[in-house]
Amino acid sequence: MVSIKPQPPTLLQKAMTLIQDSTSLSHLLQILPLLSKTSLDRHPFVAAKFLRRCFSLPSPDSFYLARSIFDRVPAPDAFLWNTFIRFHLQRGNHAESLGLLRRMRLCESVALDTFGLSLALQACGGLGSFTIGETLHSLVVKLGFVLDVFVQTALVDMYGKVGAVGHARNVFDEMDVRDLVSYNVMLGMYVAGSYINEARKLFDEMPMRDLVTMNTMIHGYAKTGDLVAAQEIFDGTSERDLLSWSSMISGYAQSRQSSNALRLFHEMQLANVVPDEVTMGSVLSACGDTGALSMGRAMHRLIDKKRLSLDLRLGTALVDMYAKCGDIETSRNIFSELNEKDVITWSSMILGLANHGHGKVAIDLFSDMISQGIQPNEITFVGVLSACGHIGLVTEGWVHFNSMECVYCVMPKIEHYGCMVDLLGRAGQLEEAIGVIKDMPFKPDAVIWRALLNACRIHKNVELAEEATKNLVLLDPYVDGHYVLLSNIYAQANMWDGVSRIRKLLRSKCIKRIPGSSSIEVDNTVFEFVSGDASHPQSKEINEMVDEMMNKLKMAGYCPITSLVLQDIDEPLKESSLARHSEKLAIAFGLLSLPPKSTIRIFKNLRVCEDCHLAIKFVSLVYDRQLIVRDRNRFHHFFGGECSCKDYW
Repeated sequence: MVSIKPQPPTLLQKAMTLIQDSTSLSHLLQILPLLSKTSLDRHPFVAAKFLRRCFSLPSPDSFYLARSIFDRVPAPDAFLWNTFIRFHLQRGNHAESLGLLRRMRLCESVALDTFGLSLALQACGGLGSFTIGETLHSLVVKLGFVLDVFVQTALVDMYGKVGAVGHARNVFDEMDVRDLVSYNVMLGMYVAGSYINEARKLFDEMPMRDLVTMNTMIHGYAKTGDLVAAQEIFDGTSERDLLSWSSMISGYAQSRQSSNALRLFHEMQLANVVPDEVTMGSVLSACGDTGALSMGRAMHRLIDKKRLSLDLRLGTALVDMYAKCGDIETSRNIFSELNEKDVITWSSMILGLANHGHGKVAIDLFSDMISQGIQPNEITFVGVLSACGHIGLVTEGWVHFNSMECVYCVMPKIEHYGCMVDLLGRAGQLEEAIGVIKDMPFKPDAVIWRALLNACRIHKNVELAEEATKNLVLLDPYVDGHYVLLSNIYAQANMWDGVSRIRKLLRSKCIKRIPGSSSIEVDNTVFEFVSGDASHPQSKEINEMVDEMMNKLKMAGYCPITSLVLQDIDEPLKESSLARHSEKLAIAFGLLSLPPKSTIRIFKNLRVCEDCHLAIKFVSLVYDRQLIVRDRNRFHHFFGGECSCKDYW
């Protein structure tokens, strides 16, 4: 063993101060000659201090410097071993951490302590190895640490992370003493495994709780979609931090309760809680879901103001938000400016372009993605196949569909078969579409049959429409949209007996139509209208604008498609019913409220009907306005009397 020359306290103190004050890897490298000259680099305490300073430096070379210092110490003590093992753990080197533990066990002069065992259990949890975990558990028993609350808690955590929640609970139940950390770890294991009922039972039994406890339950309920229970816990939390707010906002956004997500974010701002990248990603998702472009832009400005890092998640969220809010150009600009893009970023952009009718651009972007070595996933191909469908590229659609499994190892799912049925159906290849349905390895769902039914509408195939509707009714007998679409097909074919049968069927089954709703954002507020709505404070002015608008459109050549009205009423009443469709009310409000020449953006919960589609084309011509309408299927860009979909939706 190499003897270490005792050093004057002042020299040791100076070395420790220099290490503590170092702010970069180059500073630490400058200290090394002093440590070597005085043999302090072989002192376990100094080496441990040096290693901890390396931990705080982001440079990848800090690992090699730390390893160099560790190897200089002739007889590392337990503290230094633990420090170096922890260094590996922080960098995700779990296997190396366990290797160091084995080396440490070979040193007779070093005894494995509770902290070292807890680090080993962390490494095992990171590896996900149940076998190694059991071996370590046996070692805990052998060394006599089985009653140590710190080690027992680490065992609970390890078993939870390797997926053995039952073993974790057994260790927890065997603990003579449980502290708050023990309870929180067990609670976290239940939540991570989606055992929310067990988590709630344990939560109710806990003798003490802290903010970690409350946040764990909020996250657990939000993750499983039980926002009522999550809100109850949230409201009962006297002290909330960023995680509390973010978990609730994320839960609402993921459950598509976007108005609640945005409301809660406003309350968070009033509470002076500063958002982070995760929070803003959820808020942007909520903006995209509701089409709140002005609010989305305000969130973008807030990101810049707070100097939040435009990381992969946040950059992708911005791309997605702008695309979903109808501003595809800004979405493309942000996408181009991002330094880092993953498959989710590329897929969001491809899907956004497809939904806006830019099919060729979307397909070209897919080629760019492949050329950059990005492996596509299932969502990517939904975007690519949708792009082919929106512009009628049948051959190219087949090429991409057939390449999924054989070229990219992506197994086609029912969504991809649905895209192919839609593509073939829109192109008039109805027999081929039926062939896809018969040959696919899945039982067709409502989306598949609805795509075929829509194709029958486009190509006026009554017989196949009846077959598609029959299958839809078997799957969803009380969804009114199937019957309405078939009735419209009958009306197009002047089969009024069929229209009458549908009316009687709807009445006999007591099926009520799902009300169409359309929203429009004015002055940072989203206003929602339903068909025949009279609840808006400006309802009188809106209805007057609708009447004025309809008169101007008729003078320009618009003729209402009254066959779409299923009620057996006179023609004037049918026209009045069509005029009060939700998108027309929203457009009238937009004409009243928005500056002249500004774009009117409407978001519809259902597919836009043929009459509204025709009327909006005339609105864009008569009022010289661009209108962007997002319905259940895609975006429609109206200008100069034309629509970007070319009446192909």
